[in-house]
Amino acid sequence: MRRLRADCSRCAGLCCVALPFSASAGFPSDKHAGEPCRHLDRSFRCRVHAELRPRGFTGCTVFDCFGAGQRITQEVFDDGNWRADPALAAPMFAAFAVARHLHEVLWYLAEAAEFPLPARLAEEVRREFERVDALVGTDPDTLAATDVDAVRREVGPLLSRVSDTVRALVPEPRPDRRGADLAGHRMRGAALRGATFRGAVLIAADLREADLRTVDFLGADLRDTDLRGADLSGCFFLTQPQVNAARGDSAIRLPDRLVRPAHW
Repeated sequence: MRRLRADCSRCAGLCCVALPFSASAGFPSDKHAGEPCRHLDRSFRCRVHAELRPRGFTGCTVFDCFGAGQRITQEVFDDGNWRADPALAAPMFAAFAVARHLHEVLWYLAEAAEFPLPARLAEEVRREFERVDALVGTDPDTLAATDVDAVRREVGPLLSRVSDTVRALVPEPRPDRRGADLAGHRMRGAALRGATFRGAVLIAADLREADLRTVDFLGADLRDTDLRGADLSGCFFLTQPQVNAARGDSAIRLPDRLVRPAHW
C-alpha cells in the first residue's frame, strides 16, 4: 500500500495544476484545468497548506491522488516537470487525470489482496492488480486514452465478490444499503456490523457511536457524515478522502491504513 500513498515531495504539483477548481465544490474560487493554483510555489509546494480549511480550500483537504502524482512525475515522465519543459504540460496533465483514478482502483485491489480469500479469488485479485498497474505504467498517450469507467466496470464485480466473501463471516443481520439515499438519516448507535454502504449517500447522516465493523464503504458519500465515537475497525474499501470529508473525534476507531484527520 505504500506506493499508493501520495508523496507530494516527489511530485510536480500535478493536482494543483492539472485539475480544475470550482467555487461550488469546496474551493473559494474557480480555477481552470491546466492553470496553476496561485498558492503553488516554485518548488511545487503549497504556500497555505497549513491554512487550507480556514481559507476555504476544503476540496484540497479531502483530495488524494493515491500516489499517482509521484508515479507520473518520477516514472512515466522520468522526473520531468511541466514548468521546466512546458511541452510536457498537456501530456503530463492528461496522464495524471487518468492515473489518479486507476490508482484508486489499485488501492481497493491492494486492500482486497490483504484478506484471507479463497485461493481462486485471491489469484483473480492479484491478476487484476497487475493488469491495472500495467495500464498506469504504459506510455503517456495510451494511459491518457484509457477508459477509466470501463476499468471500474471490469473490476467492480470482483470487488463485490470480495466484499460478499468478507462480510459473510459476520453473523446476520448484515444490512444491505447499496446505493441508498441516507442523507441526514439518524443512525446513532446502530448495529451495522457487516453492512454494505457501497455507493450510498450518507451526507450529514448521524452515525455517532455506530458499530461499523467489517462494513463495505466503497464509493459511499461521507461528506459531513457524523462518525464521532463510531467503531470502524475492520471496515474496508474506505479511503482517506472519505474519512477527511466526514466529521470525527478522538474516540473513533479507524483501520490502521487510515490516519485521523488533523481537523478532527
